[in-house]
This record gives sequence, structure tokens and C-alpha cells, in this order.
Amino acid sequence: MADDPLSRIRARAASHPQGVDAVFGLVVVCATLFAVRFGPSGRALGGEDLVAASLACALIATRRRWPLPVFWVVTVVSAAFNLHAALVAPLLATSVICTYTVASRTTRRVAVVTGAITILTVYAAVVIGAGRSWTDPQNAAIVAWGGLAVAVGGAVRSRQADLTAVEERARQAEHNRDEEARRRVVEERLRIARDLHDVVAHHIAVINVQVGVATALLREEPDGAEEALAHVRQAARTVLADLSTVLDVLRSGEPGYATEPPPGLSRLASMLDALGAAGLRVEHRQEGEARPLPSAVDLAAYRIVQESLTNAHKHGSEPAARLRLDYTPAGLAIVVDNAAAHRRPEAHGTGHGLIGLRERVSSVGGTVRTGRDDDGRFTVSAFLPATPEPADRLDRQETRT
Repeated sequence: MADDPLSRIRARAASHPQGVDAVFGLVVVCATLFAVRFGPSGRALGGEDLVAASLACALIATRRRWPLPVFWVVTVVSAAFNLHAALVAPLLATSVICTYTVASRTTRRVAVVTGAITILTVYAAVVIGAGRSWTDPQNAAIVAWGGLAVAVGGAVRSRQADLTAVEERARQAEHNRDEEARRRVVEERLRIARDLHDVVAHHIAVINVQVGVATALLREEPDGAEEALAHVRQAARTVLADLSTVLDVLRSGEPGYATEPPPGLSRLASMLDALGAAGLRVEHRQEGEARPLPSAVDLAAYRIVQESLTNAHKHGSEPAARLRLDYTPAGLAIVVDNAAAHRRPEAHGTGHGLIGLRERVSSVGGTVRTGRDDDGRFTVSAFLPATPEPADRLDRQETRT
């Protein structure tokens, strides 16, 4: 189980590698000193042994933090001690351990070079310090231990690389599966939306025909006109239900989606509070007396302010922006500006946010300008009319469709 004592011990050891190495160094030093004192050729421990043991413990404790510097230190110290007092066991063991550490944490070339350095320096120091022959069979152990350290370290390095590659492939495969699932969901929603669009278009055509019939019969046959209007009412209800279904299908994947009234400038204060909590200081100024706006204009104004301030927070060079709302008889003027970063897109940028902003403004017959001003500030300036788009323009659009 993931929460058994052994797993907790492993997790704690992984979170404190230097402490584990310190304990490991203490164990290695004690074992080597015990072998020197009570081994087959046992001898009394001297001052060199205790000093070497202290250095060995410190070097093993820091080997993973600074692999190469510790390797060079232990190589020099081991050679010096072995030249003075041959076969200083704690430092010989430390040389092998540090060689393994370098081999497991660096490239193969570096591992081979460090292994060769360890073998040559220890070999020479032991032969000179102990007075052995260069061809003494006992010296083969030095070569064997050095080669073993390089081989084991290389094997560990390869295994770690393989595990990392496998984990990365698993993460990528999981990401691809999630992306594929999302893509299929989007495709299915679009298919359903297209089907519902055809149904909605059919009912709107019925409404158009029935309205024409009702207009023709209104004076001469009121009963027939009333029946036609009843058909219009029924078709309108069906259209509203189908449109609600379309929106539910398209929005069902949006996080936090809820069937609540669309936001407007009445929620501006809460938006500014949220941005302030996120670290953006907004200097808000209002001119003219605030008044209710058509719902489409109110929603467009809210989204314009939201998108502009969000972009200021993400891309501005300072965590501050200015917002000005100007209520006039003709409509509402919105100006948002902030200190522009050096890489801030210009007025003709192709960011999705700016494209969506222009679409919202044009949908209610307004205008918008974006770009840097003379002071180097990025400005979004929009004007939204107080009344919806003229009906004759909508009729022209419907005729072209």
C-alpha cells in the first residue's frame, strides 16, 4: 500500500538525500575502520586513520550535491594519504563510491575518464606508499574496484534515463488521449449543433410564413389571422427551446458553466475586486450618469472591459491599468490603457482576444481601436451605441443570407 511504513521511509529518504548520504558515509567509515582494526592483518588505529575517516564521511555526505568537485578532492586527498600511509581504507572506499556517483550522474565519456583517473592515482599511490611491485597481483583489486564503480554507475545512469523516457512517453500518451477525447466531444457537439440549427431554421421559416398570412388576413378574416398567430407562438416556443438546447450542448464542456443571467456592468465592482486580488491595480473613473443599457450592449461592455484588463494583467509591463467609462446620450465610451511591454502586439495583432473583442463591438454596431499611443501605453478605446443595431441593417443582412 502507498501509506505503509516502508513507503513513508522511502519518501522521507528521497526528500533528504544529503542526510541519507551522511548516514551512509558514517556506516562506510565505521565498517572500514572495523576491518582495519579487527581484520586478518589488523593493526591499531592511528591519527591518520581518524583524520581520513572524518574526511571520508564529509565527502560521501556531499557527493551527490557536487559530484565532480568532490571526486577531485577525494582523488587528491586519497593519493596524498596513501603515499604517506599506504592503504588508508576509508579514503579508498570513498574513492570508489565517488567514482560511482560521477559515473551515474554524468556522461559515459566523463565516467570513463574519472574511472581511469581513480585507478591510476590509487594504483600509483598504493604501489609507492606500500612499496609494492607494479605487477603485484594484489594491485588487480584496485583495477577491479574502479572498473566496477564505472560499470555499475553507467548501468544506473542508463536505467534512470530509460525510466525517465518511459514516464515521459506515458505522460505524452495520456495527454494525447485527453486531447483526442476532447476533440471527439467537440466534433459531436458541433454535429448536434448543426442538426439543431437546421431545425431552428425550419421553424423560423414557418414563423415568417405565418406572420405573412396573419398580416394578409388580419382585417378581412380575424379568425384566420388569430390561428396563424397561434402557429407563430408555437413555433417561437419551439425555436426558444431548440436554441436553449444548442447553447447547452455547446457550453456543456465549459468549466463553471451555469444557467444564470449574462453578466453586465452591474458586476463591474466584483470584477475589479477579483483583478485587484490577482495583483492588478485598476484606476477606475466614470463620467456621466450611469444608466441601464440594452442587454446586448451591457454584456458587450462587460466583456470588453474584462478582456482589456485581463490582457493588461497578462502582457503589461506594470501591474496597473486605467479604466474610464463615459456615459453620453449616444452611448457608452470605454477606454482601457496600461503600460505596454516591449513585445506587446500592435493594433493589427492577430490575438484571439482582440479578434473576439472586435466581433463583440461590431455585433452591437459599435467601434473599437487598439494600439500604442504616443506615451507608449497600450490603449483599447471602444464606443457602444445606446440602442441596438438598426432594424434595416439587420433586414439587409437577412436578405443577403
